Amino acid sequence: MTSINKISILGCGWYGLPLGEALVAAGYQVKGSTTTKDKLPVINKAGIQPYLIDVTSEAAGYDAAFFDCDVLWISIPPRSRQGESGSYHEKIKRIIQAAVQYQVKQVVFISSTGVYGDVNSEVTEADTPLPDTESGRVLLSVESYLQEQTDFTSTIIRFAGLAGPGREPGRFFAGKKDIPNGQAPVNLIHLHDCIGLSIAIIKQQAFGQTYNASAPHHPGKAHFYTLAAQKAGLAMPQFIDELKQWKTVASIKATQVLNYNYQIDNWDEWLSA
Repeated sequence: MTSINKISILGCGWYGLPLGEALVAAGYQVKGSTTTKDKLPVINKAGIQPYLIDVTSEAAGYDAAFFDCDVLWISIPPRSRQGESGSYHEKIKRIIQAAVQYQVKQVVFISSTGVYGDVNSEVTEADTPLPDTESGRVLLSVESYLQEQTDFTSTIIRFAGLAGPGREPGRFFAGKKDIPNGQAPVNLIHLHDCIGLSIAIIKQQAFGQTYNASAPHHPGKAHFYTLAAQKAGLAMPQFIDELKQWKTVASIKATQVLNYNYQIDNWDEWLSA
């Protein structure tokens, strides 16, 4: 196998920054990007070489040195609330054009289990995604675009709902009433496992796959979020006791390909810790 030494993370946010820190601690040379100058010292303090990169327009600005890497990690989700869905695909295309120009051989794209619609069953990596949201459709189109490329190997990681520092689930429904679909199972992953799974892919060089990244425990929405609000000392949410559209996301390849064991594999235990 070709040695992996240099990793560039496009998007040092909630996940990208601690991923970079963990990779630095593991001995990798890590470059990280941001779109705001104020974030550069934060990235630098983490031991990551910081870059200011803007790919929001045709006149995209970036330092070519950022793309001097063994693996390009793309962690910039579509901002659907800001109406970015239409331009997101073009943004990714500009990134990929630069990756091809500078001969990057491995590209990892952070997607979402939102590419699977609520199909009232378990879904695995073997199932064809049927997105039922705009962001899910946009992400699936980007996945397909990446997998069509022949200049590099594409790896897709589909994260479930994110939990961990700064994303405390108790706040999500606190104090709300008549919340529908209370029996629907939740699909979540903790930041520790976002990072753990990512590093396992790098260390094993298990590229060229599509991975679902969702913890194996799927408690009901009412049960989980009520317990989470209680732990956070917040007002209790009130759910309607019903099961409408739902899915459970199975992370088959994490086990079969990576032999990965989730660090947070029981949400009741995590909330009661």
